Amino acid sequence: MTGIFLRRLVAKKLGMISAGIIIILFCVGILAPLLAPFDYRETELNNALRGPGFEDYLLGTDRLGRDLLTRTMYSIRTTVIITVVTVLTGGLFLGPFLGIVAGYFGRWLDTIISRIGEILSSLPALLMMILINSTLDDRLRGVVRTFEDWSGIDGLISTGAYSYFLVFGTLSLFFWVGSMRLIRAQVLSIRELDYVTAAQALGASPVRILRQHIFPNVAFLVILGISSTLAGIAGSELVLTWVGVGVQPPMPSFGALLYEGSGARTVRAYPHLLLVPGTVVTLLLFCFVLLGDAINDAFRGD
Repeated sequence: MTGIFLRRLVAKKLGMISAGIIIILFCVGILAPLLAPFDYRETELNNALRGPGFEDYLLGTDRLGRDLLTRTMYSIRTTVIITVVTVLTGGLFLGPFLGIVAGYFGRWLDTIISRIGEILSSLPALLMMILINSTLDDRLRGVVRTFEDWSGIDGLISTGAYSYFLVFGTLSLFFWVGSMRLIRAQVLSIRELDYVTAAQALGASPVRILRQHIFPNVAFLVILGISSTLAGIAGSELVLTWVGVGVQPPMPSFGALLYEGSGARTVRAYPHLLLVPGTVVTLLLFCFVLLGDAINDAFRGD
């Protein structure tokens, strides 16, 4: 099954090109501290709002004279961190785990998990994420500041890194529902099959049945669910930062870069402020969508 899927996926040229671009951009983000020509906090007011190609600033500078290439690289790193952590917590753990538990054990567990999922899915997700982030930001800042004083670790507040926890925590809260429903429906049908009934009759424990008979048959749905939510996760983080409740400065983010470069006057006078991050984030989101479609087609055999 895996071999057939991989052959079908490799045959999807657009999907493979998209995967290659995503890998390259992710590598640039992960290696940003090594590849970036400047520190993302380094300001040079004498060189503010310079166009691309000015001296050592390949893509120009922003209003504070910070290198736009450097801040774009670190913005990719922010997207990598938020996307990967949200996928690991919501897409690989919370959603599949709750879906398997609800589908296999049923009864009151299924009722509780399904009702919680229905409540979350009925809410306007983006609006709720904005509300939660804006409400909890000051409280989280206080907790982190207390942790810094107690542990002697500095930099979580001053760099804005603490906001990562709130952003991917909020995203994980809403992005597990879809994968849970998908896997629950599959488990409900699998648990009625003869080989599962036979395993139960032979005295196999629920853990053994879930590990050997249930999970291998829903693993492809986990991959499919992850691929289909990558663009949504990255886009949601961008919007949260755009409205000021996502990743906090001075930590770079595409939402902040796009906000700084928006506005009719700014676009006319300094188009690179919007074009540079806009091109990269559009390319990344577009590749996420194409890769998700390719994985979906490969699973269906199209």
